[in-house]
Amino acid sequence: MKIEVDTHTHSIASVHAYSTIDELALGARRRRLRGFVITEHGPELQGTPHRYYFGNLKVLPEKMRGVYVFHGAELNIMDKAGHVDLDKAYIKPLHFVMAGFHEQCFESRSAEVNTHALIAAIENPLVDGISHPGNPAFPVDFEAVVKAAVRAGKTLEINDSSFRVRAGSATTCREVAALCKKHGALITCGSDAHIANDVGNVKTALAVIREAGINKEHIVNRTLASFRDFCTKRKAARAYL
Repeated sequence: MKIEVDTHTHSIASVHAYSTIDELALGARRRRLRGFVITEHGPELQGTPHRYYFGNLKVLPEKMRGVYVFHGAELNIMDKAGHVDLDKAYIKPLHFVMAGFHEQCFESRSAEVNTHALIAAIENPLVDGISHPGNPAFPVDFEAVVKAAVRAGKTLEINDSSFRVRAGSATTCREVAALCKKHGALITCGSDAHIANDVGNVKTALAVIREAGINKEHIVNRTLASFRDFCTKRKAARAYL
């Protein structure tokens, strides 16, 4: 099993990352990917792009270094109502929009409150999927979250970087993967690369996916065609907002 599109990467536009977009494209090419998504953090996280950055992604070529470049964002969940930190006008043209918890924008609370906020973000029509839902710093009712994602047709991410930088993620991500298998949830498998060498580095995440027995048809970024199909459907849904 492999993926053809890395759905989670960051460039130097987010100041805690270390590679240009061109370097990310070269990293994707070296991993023999067919595409990658630029998913800079939303503007309410310190040291991240102004909203105009997302509006100007249209100037990028369709392909760089022979690899398709998709326009995306990793937005911040801001409150219990599932609001995110980018205006609708900037979100609607994007190919793939994730939302996730980040401590600077949403302080972790009880599992009940965190679950309510995460489900509200899943139900937000501007959001296509959730980034690193297995982050142990934000305890949630994983079964309720997975069921909500299935109802909404949204994706949940198995984030490879979590296994290295978020202590305790091995257990929680395996729980998320097992529940995704149980309920038939859609997933993405992303590197969360902050440097070019990590683009497409999803070895651990794929091992967890295989261990859970998730059907390849439920991995939306397994092929370029399957990812494009998902993005087309979601972008069409956002067009009516």
